[in-house]
Amino acid sequence: MSKTTALRHDWTKEELLAIYNKPLLTLIYEAASVHREWHKADEVQISTLLSVKTGGCPEDCSYCGQAARYQTGIKVQALLPTETVLAHARKAKENGASRFCMAAAWREVRDNSDFDRIIDMVKGVNDMDLEVCCTLGMLTESQAERLKDAGLYAYNHNLDTSENYYNEIISTRKFDNRIKTIDNVRKAGITVCSGGIIGLGESHEDRISMILTLSSMEKHPESVPINALARVKGTPLENNPKVDIWDMVRMIATARIAMPASMVRLSAGRIEMTEVEQAWCFMAGANSIFTGERETLLVTPNPGVSDDLQMLQNLGLKPLVKEPVTAEAVKA
Repeated sequence: MSKTTALRHDWTKEELLAIYNKPLLTLIYEAASVHREWHKADEVQISTLLSVKTGGCPEDCSYCGQAARYQTGIKVQALLPTETVLAHARKAKENGASRFCMAAAWREVRDNSDFDRIIDMVKGVNDMDLEVCCTLGMLTESQAERLKDAGLYAYNHNLDTSENYYNEIISTRKFDNRIKTIDNVRKAGITVCSGGIIGLGESHEDRISMILTLSSMEKHPESVPINALARVKGTPLENNPKVDIWDMVRMIATARIAMPASMVRLSAGRIEMTEVEQAWCFMAGANSIFTGERETLLVTPNPGVSDDLQMLQNLGLKPLVKEPVTAEAVKA
């Protein structure tokens, strides 16, 4: 792989909009070309996401089925036992996953016994030579340091949408809170996983503004999830239209061109995509998917492991196999 495309942190909104609005096949070709400079085109990282604490969240994110204030029928689940989580991690590795992500429906991390248990989970997963990732809500600098010391490789904290549109979706926290947590993660030397959701009712300019924020960071997020809204019954956005596949492809392609070195993750919404539609996303630069034995992505439906492995085989793709990695190997 010859990395002739330079990493840039000085994109303008006008430049990114021009990329996003290029003729579709031209855009896909350019994104695919950049992708091949920086990544192996036939490898897709399989990541498994497990909800270790489900529901009962005090936030009011309009898209989220785990918000306590919405009647979504989702069963609240306390923090899982550590050994249960580690058993899921072992199963995920057997199924080809190289990253295991643990999610807790918290507004923020609290320094209590639950956090102590999360630390034990991180240590246990790290010992399996998996990239261990957490998404636990807002995080202080000292909490990020504890996670780093335990072996955490990545922390997920999505922007969700643009700064301008943020207050239309969430009122219980501010966009700046998201940025602060990402800064705390960076200071601790943990890699950053941050992307967003399309289909919230935002404009195309809002989507580009979100990518602009990510690509303007001093160091691009190592991982950029692009999610299509999962329309959960009982949430304010349940009747939003299904995201158009070409909008997903444009977002993935723009993210790939703006952040060439990052893993661009085809995340929520795959259950409503055909194999052909997912193939277009891979062509446009996506090189990671989330899968799981429960056929869910947190609390929404998701393709199962066997279906995903068959899809990769059909497309001539293979699961990415990474060298064993520890938090000590992460460079801030």
